[in-house]
Amino acid sequence: MTNNLTEIDAITLKQWIEENTVLLIDVREAAEYAAEHIPDAKLLPLSNLTADQVTPQCENIVLYCRSGNRSHQAVQKLVDAGVNNVYQLQGGLPTWKAAGLPTKVNLSAPISLMRQVQIVAGSLVFLGTVLGAFVSPWFLILSGFVGGGLVFAGVTNTCAMGNLLAKLPYNRRMA
Repeated sequence: MTNNLTEIDAITLKQWIEENTVLLIDVREAAEYAAEHIPDAKLLPLSNLTADQVTPQCENIVLYCRSGNRSHQAVQKLVDAGVNNVYQLQGGLPTWKAAGLPTKVNLSAPISLMRQVQIVAGSLVFLGTVLGAFVSPWFLILSGFVGGGLVFAGVTNTCAMGNLLAKLPYNRRMA
């Protein structure tokens, strides 16, 4: 756990934005950012974030994501690299929205990567089960393989399917 982790609330972040004393960084992936983000936020996905990308242009650097997990990891990475004045938006994007603060929404953006993983994994499990029941029991291996992959993803906090889907052209577009 990060000893230097400081969370700020949405109202404080709004004040810093109005005072122009913050560099706001969204650490989600490009497709998530394209769908919805806080205005004036800079996209630097956790998957390829490095400390040299974050030059202290402002008094404060605030990172956010959807839930706080990725921004927590990003804050830790930056603090470990010696970056000062790094904060995390408490509760992420949902907290910002719950405070009634504006976001930029793009209705034509691709659906979130997590939903894509759920759709693909669910389809493969369903297909393997149906083919296993009606064609050959050997197709049940497909369902077992996907289930094992989901368990592995949960235990290791990595998702091979998500990483593959993130490389698709429509997920790499920026807003």
